[in-house]
Amino acid sequence: MAHHFPNGADVLVSECGPRDGLQILSETMATHHKLRWIDALYDAGLREIEVCSFVPARLMPQMADAVEVVAHARTLPGLTVLALVPNLRGARAAFEAGADKITIPVSGSMAHSMANVRKTPDEQVAEVARIVELRNELAPRVPIEANISVAFGCTMEGRVSEDEVIRLAVALVAAGVDDSGLSDTTGYANPAQTKRLFTRLIGEIGDKVGGAHMHNNRGLALANCLAAYEAGVRIFDSSACGLGGCPHAPGAAGNAVTEDLVFMFESMGISTGIDLAKLLAAREHIVTGLPDVPLYGMTWDSGLPKGFVAAKEARHV
Repeated sequence: MAHHFPNGADVLVSECGPRDGLQILSETMATHHKLRWIDALYDAGLREIEVCSFVPARLMPQMADAVEVVAHARTLPGLTVLALVPNLRGARAAFEAGADKITIPVSGSMAHSMANVRKTPDEQVAEVARIVELRNELAPRVPIEANISVAFGCTMEGRVSEDEVIRLAVALVAAGVDDSGLSDTTGYANPAQTKRLFTRLIGEIGDKVGGAHMHNNRGLALANCLAAYEAGVRIFDSSACGLGGCPHAPGAAGNAVTEDLVFMFESMGISTGIDLAKLLAAREHIVTGLPDVPLYGMTWDSGLPKGFVAAKEARHV
């Protein structure tokens, strides 16, 4: 699959911390801290940031400032401002706010789907089709991604059928989405499973395959990202300091740690277009804005190894 990413990168790291990283917290990051954090992530070279979700503030007060956050993020040149929307109402709000791209969750399990969006998976696919129609009317240039949540296993139902995951992704592409990826919402995935399912998905929908969104419950997020890369995936969601989790997936831990993911790829000679030193420094904005929230990251804890050279620099040595 041919991809053209900003800064000539080999992979796209899509930062989801300002949305997925914050949504599960009882604490709310003040808007001015959130904007400075997004600025710092952008300054480090991130060129796609999931900045918010458009959901009722009474249900998720952490996202009450979504319109203001999108407006600020749109002032950053070359940034794809991504927003999550669960339904048609949220999509309309995101289009009106000026989001550059929207992402819609579609669950691979019935129980998670009913808890998360109060629709069956097939009803959510039908909702996605309505969102595509609205996009074509209001914002025809805005891409839509629809990733399959709990694609590798569900804390409510346990095993999730791989056939069902593939069926839903194919249905979403038929409904008009620009791409469909797989989310390990519960941290159940292992590398063999990840490689197998993404290989199968690529075989079914080709260049419509989206990103890998991996959680780190059992310490396998990076291993699963690498397995997805080996299968042909080139887009990866991650969260600064490993923040995040799904309110409707009991026990879900944080996302793949952005700093560790970038370090892995860069040390392998795979360019992310991200300045790792600046990315690590951006951590201070989370510490300031959420002083009591635990943060994660092995690269932060250990520091960069002596003689570390980023991928682009290594190619010119």
